[in-house]
Amino acid sequence: MLPIMWRRRLRQLRNVMECAMSVVFRAWAVAAVVILIWGMTFANTRALLEDFSALEILVVRFGLAWAALWIVGAVQRHGARRRRYGDGRSWRDEWLFAAMGFCGIFCYQFLENCAIYYTNASNVAIFVSFGPIVTAALARMFTKDRSLSAALVVGSLIAVVGVALVSMNGVVNLHLRPLGDLMALGAMVSWGVYSILVGKANEKGYPPGLAIRKAFGWALVMMLPFCVWGVTDTGYCALDGSFSVTLDWTANVERFSGWLNWMNLGFLGLLASAACFAMWNYACKELGVVRATVGLYLTPIVGVVFAAVFLGERPTPMSTFGGLCIIIGVAIANWRKK
Repeated sequence: MLPIMWRRRLRQLRNVMECAMSVVFRAWAVAAVVILIWGMTFANTRALLEDFSALEILVVRFGLAWAALWIVGAVQRHGARRRRYGDGRSWRDEWLFAAMGFCGIFCYQFLENCAIYYTNASNVAIFVSFGPIVTAALARMFTKDRSLSAALVVGSLIAVVGVALVSMNGVVNLHLRPLGDLMALGAMVSWGVYSILVGKANEKGYPPGLAIRKAFGWALVMMLPFCVWGVTDTGYCALDGSFSVTLDWTANVERFSGWLNWMNLGFLGLLASAACFAMWNYACKELGVVRATVGLYLTPIVGVVFAAVFLGERPTPMSTFGGLCIIIGVAIANWRKK
């Protein structure tokens, strides 16, 4: 029989471990929901591109997200309990939120859209999939995170191979195109920097909704010059009309009156942006930025499954094998010694 003191300490240790496991499980569940929703956004965006340009979709999407988070913040501010940073008046940290909006929304989204124009989608998917490795390296250089390990690198490389197979989907068309490939690399680095900034905001104790709302606001401000440029003939012709903005009243009434367009915009703005970005901040806070980012490798699998179920696109043997590689790679990347 163990002494009473040791039994009490073992009981306390068990309670602490159960509490920690519940927090980790909840964080992984939140991350899984975010990955599931983000994997569905490709189909919604593809449907909206028939009536809207890429820039218009981004502005409306993040405009809806900012408005939703502002309403939620206004309700919280009028509650009985006020959080430490609930008023958002720490102007010294506005540079942090502006940097988050610049890297995570403005640069990442635009560079990815431009990269798809100058190179093929497979190249973009492959280059962007190196994001977790770059995020781990940046975290090691600029933070106290030491998640960069041999297991993470090996698992990430296996997952990158899986992403390549899923993206090609039976059609091997990998050709280097310097300009588009460099833009894809820029998008990948932008997301890595954004992930580090998310960790900084979490360390400062900002609620996820407040930090994301401010980042969205700054990103919308940065998009304004492109909107003005998009109205002109030059902007309308740029990147095959990706940056065009239509002010024609008849055309706007027609495309904004469609309920299917509003369903897709609402899904992208309210769910995939406002809710998921805030939930992703929470997952990064509990799991660590690097571990949560590795989970993004699973997004292509969700896209393939969603396309197969709702769009009738049958997955090829190459994409199926690629999905298996992604799952194995994610498992290896998250493996840790006890």
